[in-house]
Amino acid sequence: MNDLFQLSAPWWVFVLRATAIYVMVMVLMRLSGKRAVGQFTPFDLVLLILIGNAVQNGINGGDNSLTGAALMATTLILLNYGVAWVTARNRCAERLVEGEPVVLARDGRVFPGALRRELVSEQDFAEALRMNNVKDIADVELALLETNGHITVITRKRACA
Repeated sequence: MNDLFQLSAPWWVFVLRATAIYVMVMVLMRLSGKRAVGQFTPFDLVLLILIGNAVQNGINGGDNSLTGAALMATTLILLNYGVAWVTARNRCAERLVEGEPVVLARDGRVFPGALRRELVSEQDFAEALRMNNVKDIADVELALLETNGHITVITRKRACA
């Protein structure tokens, strides 16, 4: 019974491991682009599960105690809260962590380079237009890939006839 709560290393090792893995995964997710985060496909779900499995031993270092699990979970939640707190109060930190929206189209003109760079397929872009009831690209005033991976489409204002 005592093994359930007995740590295999000092408590601070678990905090350090959880912090290092949290930062590493955040950097990797940020580098993977907005679409990877905002538009989950079945393949993205598999990737997320595999990443969780891949970093598990890096976080717990082989420790299976409840105390270790509680320390790591608490550390991860506090880190996540801390990042949210800092990004809500500091624009530079927000840009670093979340990025900035990217213009995909403006004034009826699509920017293919921006679509490629942000890994947005033409089919995904066309779907976003359809979801916003846009039949013709000429009706688009602005299309943005938001930091959460969603595409926002703003249509031109048409004069009433």
